[in-house]
Amino acid sequence: MFTLPIHHHAPPPLGEAMTPAQLYLGLHGRVNRRGFWLYGVLALLVVGMVLMALLEIAGFHPDRAEYIVNALIAWPAIAVSAKRWHDRDKSAWWVLIALIPLIGQLWALVDNGFLRGTRGPNRFGPEPPAAP
Repeated sequence: MFTLPIHHHAPPPLGEAMTPAQLYLGLHGRVNRRGFWLYGVLALLVVGMVLMALLEIAGFHPDRAEYIVNALIAWPAIAVSAKRWHDRDKSAWWVLIALIPLIGQLWALVDNGFLRGTRGPNRFGPEPPAAP
């Protein structure tokens, strides 16, 4: 008799509550400060640098390579930031504040990167797990 294999999904990395697909593609849930800095800043920065290098090696002009990289990492950056705003019990529409030159970008950095999220559950879900 033929049976389909059962695929078990690997647990999310580092004890996080979301899979990478949920983190970088979805707009639901919450991310704490650690997750924001680790996955929303550091990981995307490294991915961007690697992609820039690969595109320049492939012969792309640096300006065009930068445009392509920015286009590729824009949605994951928005998704992580939206979850961080959720952790602060604010709508994901607050992502748009970063479009205000200087003041909006500084506000988003301080609010997302340095201020603690809501303790306990809020309207966007349960509190993200603490660092393992």
